[in-house]
Amino acid sequence: MSPSTLSIVTPVDSAVFATVHISSSEEVQAAVERAAEAQKAWKRVPLKQRIETGRRFLEVFGSRKDELAKELTMQMGRPLRYTPGEIKGTQDRGKYMVDVAEEALKDVEIHEAGLEGKFKRFIRKEPVGVVLIIAPWNYPYLSSLNGVLPSIIAGNSVILKHSSQTPLCAERFGQAWTEAGLPDGVFQFIHMSHADTESLVANPLVNYVNFTGSVEGGHQIQKAASKKFIATGLELGGKDPAYVRPDCDLKYTVETLVDGSFFNSGQCCCAIERIYVHADIYDEFVQEFVKETKPGTPYMAPQVLTEVTHKMRVMSEESFGPVIGIMKVSSDEEAIRLMNDSDFGLSASIWTKDPEAALTIGDQIETGTWFMNRCDYLDPALAWVGVKDSGRGCTLSKFGYDQVTRLKSFHLKLVTA
Repeated sequence: MSPSTLSIVTPVDSAVFATVHISSSEEVQAAVERAAEAQKAWKRVPLKQRIETGRRFLEVFGSRKDELAKELTMQMGRPLRYTPGEIKGTQDRGKYMVDVAEEALKDVEIHEAGLEGKFKRFIRKEPVGVVLIIAPWNYPYLSSLNGVLPSIIAGNSVILKHSSQTPLCAERFGQAWTEAGLPDGVFQFIHMSHADTESLVANPLVNYVNFTGSVEGGHQIQKAASKKFIATGLELGGKDPAYVRPDCDLKYTVETLVDGSFFNSGQCCCAIERIYVHADIYDEFVQEFVKETKPGTPYMAPQVLTEVTHKMRVMSEESFGPVIGIMKVSSDEEAIRLMNDSDFGLSASIWTKDPEAALTIGDQIETGTWFMNRCDYLDPALAWVGVKDSGRGCTLSKFGYDQVTRLKSFHLKLVTA
C-alpha cells in the first residue's frame, strides 16, 4: 500500500521542510477525467482570451518572487542569492512564449493561382487534449513552464506531476493559475507514486506526455506511452563537452567554463561535464581553472558535509549549495564514490591529468551573475530540441507550440454553381 503523504527533506539542513498529500489511484483517475472534461470548454475560449489568462498567470507568479525564491532554496538547496533568478527567468521565458502565441497558433492559409474565390483552404492548429507534464527538481519552475504555459494557451488542459523533491512548485503554479482566472480542471497538479505516474502515462485520456529527467526515465516513459499512439516530448540528461582552442581569451574561457560546470552545484542537464583543452595551453588552463575555483577545502568531502550544507550559509549569500545526490546517500563510502564518479562530473580526470590539482578545487565557488557568461543559456526564441539520448521533441520558441497541437486541414468549396 502506497503512503498517503510525502515528506520533503530539505538539502539545506536535512530537516523535514514540508509534507504533501499523495493521491490515490482513484484520485488520479478522477483528476484526468476532470481534465478531459474541462478541456472541451477551454479549447473553445478565444485564443486572445487564453493568451491574456497566461499573461495574468505570469504577473501573479512574479509578484511572489521573494517568497517563492526562499521556498525554492529550501526545497532543492540552491543558494538564496540565485533562486530569485529562476523566478525572473521563468517570467521572462513565459513572456516570450505568450508574445509569440498568436503568431504560432494562427491558421496557415493556402493560396494558389486559379483557385482564389473558388476554394478556401487552411490548416488549423488544434489542441491535442490532456497534456501530462512530469517535471524535475533542478530547475523546477523553468523546466515545467516549458510545457505548462504553451499547452494551456494552445487550448489543452494540463496535469503537472512534479519531482518529489520540489512538489510545492506545482502547488504554486496551481495557485497562480487560479488567481489568473483559469477555469477549474484546466490545470491540476498531482503528487503521486511512480506506479500511478506510469499508469497515467498509459491512460487513454492522456494525449501527450512531456518528461524532463534522466535517459533511463525517458525510456520508461516512452515504453508506457507506447501502449497507445501518442507523441512524447523527452528532455533528458546530457554530457556536454567544451573544447578550448589555443587562440581563446583564456580568462573569459575559464570564467565561463567554471560557471558552466558548477552553477547549481553542477546539477544541470546542460552543465559542462567534459573539457578538452589544446595541448599548447593545457597547463596554463588548469592553473587558471583551479585559481578561479578558489582553492580550499576539498569539494564536499564527507567530513564537511554538515558544514557545507549549514542552513545559514545556504540561506544567506553562499555561492555554492549542497548536492542533492550526496544528501541522499547513506554512507561516507557512498559519498566518496559519488564524488569520484566521472558520471557525476567531479572526477580528477575531467579537470586535469594531475589529481593533486583537482583536489584543490574548493567548496566555495564564486559563479558569476545568473546567465552571465553562461554556456547553457536557453534563449526562449530558439527551439530546445534533443539529439541522440538527450531527448526528442521541441520546447521553447514558436515551434514549441507544435508539440501540443495537431494539424487539421480544411478544404471548403465557396462556389457551388
